[in-house]
Amino acid sequence: MKQSSLLVQDARTLKRNRAEARFRAYGIAAIVISLLMLTVLLVTIIGRGTGAFQQTYVTLPVELLENKLDKKGNRDLADIKKVSTFGYAPLMADAFEAKVVQAGIETSLSPKKMAAILSKDAAAQLRSFVVANVDKIGETVEFEFLTNSRVDGYLKGRVSRDSIANDKNITPEQLDLVDQLISDGALEKRFNFAFVTGADASDARPEAAGIGVSMIGSFFMMLVVLALALPIGVAASIYLEEFAPKNWITDIIEVNISNLAAVPSIVFGILGLAVFINYMHLPNSAPLVGGLVLTLMTLPTIIISTRASLKSVPPSIRDAALGVGASKMQSVFHHVLPLAAPGILTGTIIGLAQALGETAPLLLIGMVGFIASNPPETLAEGLMSPNSAMPAQIYEWAKRADPAFYERAWGGIIILLLFLITMNAIAVLLRRRFERRW
Repeated sequence: MKQSSLLVQDARTLKRNRAEARFRAYGIAAIVISLLMLTVLLVTIIGRGTGAFQQTYVTLPVELLENKLDKKGNRDLADIKKVSTFGYAPLMADAFEAKVVQAGIETSLSPKKMAAILSKDAAAQLRSFVVANVDKIGETVEFEFLTNSRVDGYLKGRVSRDSIANDKNITPEQLDLVDQLISDGALEKRFNFAFVTGADASDARPEAAGIGVSMIGSFFMMLVVLALALPIGVAASIYLEEFAPKNWITDIIEVNISNLAAVPSIVFGILGLAVFINYMHLPNSAPLVGGLVLTLMTLPTIIISTRASLKSVPPSIRDAALGVGASKMQSVFHHVLPLAAPGILTGTIIGLAQALGETAPLLLIGMVGFIASNPPETLAEGLMSPNSAMPAQIYEWAKRADPAFYERAWGGIIILLLFLITMNAIAVLLRRRFERRW
């Protein structure tokens, strides 16, 4: 019988090596495809969402005529507030006409048609300024007004002269005026800080919509989740892992916790609607209700991650503490819990990040049906006043007809991703900073 040499690969070894090489190639291909898809996703989000962070403004000097805003001339705030936004429209039309004459721009548009390129939010902006500064009545003040969504889309390439053939909101003559105002420097596109700090807007003025107030709603919800889910989840985990007897009751509890972690989030929304709103009569659309619903959804994740962190602490730590006379509670709280803290914090942050991006539960408790216009002044107001949340606000914008809202939906996704990436980065840093390897 001929004996093969160990230095020469036989057919079986060659076949096995080829299989291993193919497996490595499949793995590398999977990683490349994953990175490619991730790149496509990020490029798409950034490419479509960065426009929301830029907006088109027109600079106009407006003469605040006393005979229009304060006919009695007594500077009585109550009388000045009686002038509605319709009363400010002629002032903006006159300001546009004066600007066109001063710049030497030739146009066949009437002053009213010129002012139509402004956002419907412009009159409200002008009125708010006058109400807050009644001493300015009679003077000429320079303002920066938002243009409407069509003009803004024209500068961003979303609207073209061909696409406005059947559009009643903009005309070619108005676009000619826009081109001349750009040349004069009175109209320009720049960073839109109001998108980050502002509130949602009606369908008639998408250019004025912002995500700032819904960010505040998400913040108050996360406060509720952190205040409830962390202590309850950690306490339940410590009891189940360190103190609970190992019997069929705890087995059932553990199985149910694992099952709850896999329950669709919309089920928790239905539960919140039935219990917190219909039974407990808490206010609709309140961040407190949203936080309670997300707490129920986050608890299983925190309990599972906390128990895994407690299990990772070597039994010798417990035995050593008990051997020198520590009680069971002392060994857990003085030794085991501090060593498990990095994993607990990591699981908590990941659970919060998951809750931050949830939309379905919030839809069922009505957190998209209210347009909050002002940030809350107190903690109680922030928890109980109707508001929205970032993912719900993004969903609301995505289903509206105007392309400007669709652009803002992508911009909101960018902000939400920044929050999620930040939270996950903090989780990684905490684990690396405090983790101990055994």
